[in-house]
Amino acid sequence: MAEQKIAETIMAADNTGLIAIAAGIAFGLSAIATAYSQAKIGASFAAVLAEKPELRGNMLLYVLLPETIVLIGMVISLLLIFKI
Repeated sequence: MAEQKIAETIMAADNTGLIAIAAGIAFGLSAIATAYSQAKIGASFAAVLAEKPELRGNMLLYVLLPETIVLIGMVISLLLIFKI
């Protein structure tokens, strides 16, 4: 009986560390992907504004869209941490 409790405790501790690593990877990779996409969009945003300033509203929307990637990564990491 005691051996089973010790084994369960060891397994719970190992899973906690792996879950934390998975949550960090989910959040970190989504942040890197967002930064990369916003860098590419931002460069084209500057070029478009130089030629057609009236497209500022549309281009601003395109710059804001990649932020959803980070939000999804954050939600996934929170789901992992709280084991939902």
